[in-house]
Amino acid sequence: MALDLFKRVETRKGLFAVEKITLIYNLLTSILILFLFQRMDHPGHMLLDRAMIAAMTFLLMYLYRLAPCKFSAFVRIVIQMSLLSYWYPDTFEFNRFFPNLDHIFALTEQFIFNGQPAIWFCHTFPHLLVSEAFNMGYFFYYPMILIVTLFYFIYKFDLFEKMSFVLVTSFFIYYLIYIFIPVAGPQFYFPAIGIEHVAKGTFPAIGDYFNLHQELLPGPGYQHGFFYNLVEGSQQVGERPTAAFPSSHVGISTILMIMAWRGSKILFGCLLPFYLLLCGATVYIQAHYAIDAIVGFFSAFLLYVMVTWMFKKWFAVPMFK
Repeated sequence: MALDLFKRVETRKGLFAVEKITLIYNLLTSILILFLFQRMDHPGHMLLDRAMIAAMTFLLMYLYRLAPCKFSAFVRIVIQMSLLSYWYPDTFEFNRFFPNLDHIFALTEQFIFNGQPAIWFCHTFPHLLVSEAFNMGYFFYYPMILIVTLFYFIYKFDLFEKMSFVLVTSFFIYYLIYIFIPVAGPQFYFPAIGIEHVAKGTFPAIGDYFNLHQELLPGPGYQHGFFYNLVEGSQQVGERPTAAFPSSHVGISTILMIMAWRGSKILFGCLLPFYLLLCGATVYIQAHYAIDAIVGFFSAFLLYVMVTWMFKKWFAVPMFK
């Protein structure tokens, strides 16, 4: 099938939907920076980053008008999607000042399950094959985003703008939740309070402990596995004590599976085993409490419906003619 990457496409002038929602999130967090300016570590740098992102967005819009084709449209949208790797750890720069809420979630977990599934799961199945399977699933989160994005670009180009908007907007909604609900997850909270407290079922509040302590200890599982080391490496680089509730790994991957189902049943079937491993891995590697994963799953359906409605309401006229 010919992709016609550089064939001129008829397109309307202005920003793509995904660019507009990025600028809105940019503005909202910039306002929040101004409110917290005196308390933040490097607010000036963060505001400069946001100004540069906004300037780059308008520059790309201008350059696109010089050569409007599938490839240049892909570049514009994928650049906005790639910025999610910047916006994610950025949530920690805000919620680090608020009292940590892990003790509430750990207590809820203890009440519902009479224990901590994040502890049971990895201790019951420490074996190489189980550990590698779940870590492979967890790491597949990023390839899954890429695969679904490329599928819509190649096979459903008329829906590519909508797909990117739904995905990125869902991310931003999760990020706003993470800013105001500071939960770090078992991999940060359990080492902070000590495993003896976890064993006794006591979960003390730690206030703004993570404002000054951000160490991430090695995760559970078979520590010499290939996928284990891939996950550990990515977490050591980009993970922060933030974004535990609800699980965006489960939520976003569920939205991707909805998109895959609507786009191709074959694609859905190919992704399903990795998706199931990914969902289980969020608890297995102690990145999330079980309730984080459960709420992440159900929130995905709500977000998909809500964000799809937003796209139809605000961007009823498609960008590509």
